[in-house]
Amino acid sequence: MFSEYRLMTKIYFRTILILILFLPAFTFAANPQDKNDNLKLELPFALVSDIEYDINIDVSKKCLSLTPPHVFIDGMPIKCHLADGKMHFTHTFKHKSEIIVVIHNQVLKQQVDPIPLWLSILPPLIAIFMAFVTKEVYSSLFIGILSGTVVIFKYQGFNAFVAFFKGLFSIVDFYVLESLYNKDHISVITFSMLIGGIVAIISANGGMKGLVGKLAPYARNKRSGQFITWLLGILIFFDDYANTLIVGNTMRPITDKLKISRAKLAYLTDSTAAPVAAIAFITTWIGAELSYIQEGINAIGITTSSYSVFLSSLPYSFYPILTIIFVIILIYKGKEYGPMLNAERDLEMSKVTSGIKNDATIQDDSENVPHRWYNALIPILIVVSGTIAGLFYTGWDTHTWNDSSMSFMSKISFFLGEADTFKALLWSSLGGALTAVILSITQRILTLRKSIEHMIVGFKSMFNAVLILILAWSLALLTEHMHTADFITGGLKAFEVSPYMMPALTFIFSAIIAFSTGSSWGAMAIIYPLIMPAIWVLSMHNNLPHEAAMPLLYNVVSAVLAGSVLGDHCSPISDTTILSSLASSCNHIVHVKTQMPYALTVGVISLLIGSIPSAYNVPLWIIYPVSIALIYFVIVKFGKKV
Repeated sequence: MFSEYRLMTKIYFRTILILILFLPAFTFAANPQDKNDNLKLELPFALVSDIEYDINIDVSKKCLSLTPPHVFIDGMPIKCHLADGKMHFTHTFKHKSEIIVVIHNQVLKQQVDPIPLWLSILPPLIAIFMAFVTKEVYSSLFIGILSGTVVIFKYQGFNAFVAFFKGLFSIVDFYVLESLYNKDHISVITFSMLIGGIVAIISANGGMKGLVGKLAPYARNKRSGQFITWLLGILIFFDDYANTLIVGNTMRPITDKLKISRAKLAYLTDSTAAPVAAIAFITTWIGAELSYIQEGINAIGITTSSYSVFLSSLPYSFYPILTIIFVIILIYKGKEYGPMLNAERDLEMSKVTSGIKNDATIQDDSENVPHRWYNALIPILIVVSGTIAGLFYTGWDTHTWNDSSMSFMSKISFFLGEADTFKALLWSSLGGALTAVILSITQRILTLRKSIEHMIVGFKSMFNAVLILILAWSLALLTEHMHTADFITGGLKAFEVSPYMMPALTFIFSAIIAFSTGSSWGAMAIIYPLIMPAIWVLSMHNNLPHEAAMPLLYNVVSAVLAGSVLGDHCSPISDTTILSSLASSCNHIVHVKTQMPYALTVGVISLLIGSIPSAYNVPLWIIYPVSIALIYFVIVKFGKKV
């Protein structure tokens, strides 16, 4: 015991000694700007090369009234302008530079060392690579973020030792906190927890077992069970988050009973969420899609509405449409291939209990309570109908409703586009949770205390997924700071290609960006304003007539959407992919590994049979039958019965 105490004492004092020795490094490692109370240079947290920045100079009013400041970068004068009480200048840094600000006999000097743009791709690549190698997503995301923060502080002038610790601490005191300051992110966490609470209560009050009993006659075998899951995913088309959490949690007891693996349930859930929400006329995606398209239209300068362009582009949305068809053929043939085949066979041979390890902590202890199906269905319907009602309430505009020039569908789409999606989801999920509690108490199935206890258990069951979401959002914020998307899109813009190849290239690059950032919406926001003007300029440069240029524009618009959904499906850091794993209680890495071969199969067919031929005016009535026939061939040829 005494020897252990002496050992711990030695370790303690050695640690203190190391910290004391390295303390000066923390203090003097960087090259800070000269201290000046009248001048302050406001630089971005991450300064990346080949990116134009608007840099502020905070000048005291006294100095500013005497003379405007003069700015020099590497000895060259830079033009400044006054706005909002501060001086501004724009500059694109290519290499290590010195900024000198001179005002009224006062001088401020600052050394800047921009991060090479190509390093911006490392954090997402490291996170994705480690996730596949280690099969553990938490540390993979953490190390991916750490690699980026260390690079940022290293290029701020700190030595490697200090940069490591500053980067480590900035993960929690900056990136995680910034992610949680986002109102939408907190809304997703709250909505997910409330859904977890609903599932826990309706599992405890016998409602889930009652609902399973009602659906069981229609889900007599694996084929019909998967078909009902697919059909529910199609019916809940208005929002991908609601779709994922409702379908996964509702169907999980049924698919478990039918020995359908959690990996297959997660795939069915994920493949009827974003693909359906992306192409349906009335969804929570429509507002963002129309706003992104409108930015591109404004840059082009053509006289057409964003909704008209969206509708005209839908026939070219090959990946979402073919994914929905792929799933139904897969179900009909009863075949699997790749890692999914192994997951299904392992479950069939009872090597695992329910397909995949269940990370959730919800326990179904409803054996001694009545199994009334409506105790589950009513809260679920409250969530579904409440979300739709909330969308209309938050997006309603009387002037638009009375506008006789707009069609009924245009009005509906406008309301959804203007709606506050997260408010609607929060209201509906809270309503569903309260309804589940009231049903349990009024029927004397659970006491108020027991209902709240089960709800808290449901909240706790979401912790793992919430942790992954927070880390994924932190990584997305880091890639935004390091301009990862600019690096990828820069590669696209560097090559001059035929306008007929632009739909295919757009599909590929949109998928890469969505895969790297984990956000299909982020990829659309980045690509739409860039690629729409690019395809239009290329078309005009090649002397294409207006009637030939417009189909290419529609094709490119759909390629951005389709590629973003594909990248989102394949990315282990995508929020919808994470939520699919959560709702299905499937190990997240297993879900990504089993889903990716299917997503890539449809992606390749969409590219080779869809995007490229359609750009060369091959009719869609030829493309879709050929694509479906090829999908059928792949499943029959490479798939095997479980």
